[in-house]
Amino acid sequence: MARFNKIGLFAAPALALVALSGCTTGFKADVARFQQLPAPAGQSYTVVADDPKLAGGLEFAHYADMVGQRLAQTGYVAASDPARADLIVRVSYDVDNGREKVRSTGGFGGGYGGWGGPWGGGFGGRWGRPWGYGFYDPWLFGGAGYNDVSSYTVYTSDLSMKIDRAADNRRLFEGKASAQSLSNKLTYLVPNLIDVMFTNFPGQSGESVKVTLPPEKKS
Repeated sequence: MARFNKIGLFAAPALALVALSGCTTGFKADVARFQQLPAPAGQSYTVVADDPKLAGGLEFAHYADMVGQRLAQTGYVAASDPARADLIVRVSYDVDNGREKVRSTGGFGGGYGGWGGPWGGGFGGRWGRPWGYGFYDPWLFGGAGYNDVSSYTVYTSDLSMKIDRAADNRRLFEGKASAQSLSNKLTYLVPNLIDVMFTNFPGQSGESVKVTLPPEKKS
């Protein structure tokens, strides 16, 4: 018998971490790349917003600088005049509104793994105390075998990067990185997705790989 209860609400964050397979050690990101980039030899670049809604903002400028730093590390050079850059790097990013997930787990009332333990209620149970360690109550929790139900929100974020040759607008690179997490903070997500995009950059054309991102730091 499934039922919502106070313990279920308190346990929701922990259950969510379990459900996402190791959120305490990071979350999985997928990256797919297609590329015909020539070997870097000092070609100049400029980074622009591929989504008009991002253009001109300080937030985008911050992430564009991050992308530029990674490009510079691979041998490209920031154009002193964006209008004369050899490469146009188009970047966009987003996070959705999230999807609710529901998880059901075994009860706390039976076995050594439950708060009730084999004694039927922590320090209560056979000694006649209705409330003991763990706040176990057979009536509230339904006894051994009940299902604890909790809900949490999973967000999907993505980063897209395209590189065109300015001289003829020929597409040289297309990449997309996406991940699921319990966080919807772009300040956490976008830098990590940039790291994913540039892991073994530019990569093998047509490859799709999984990369583990570090967990969000607690403030």
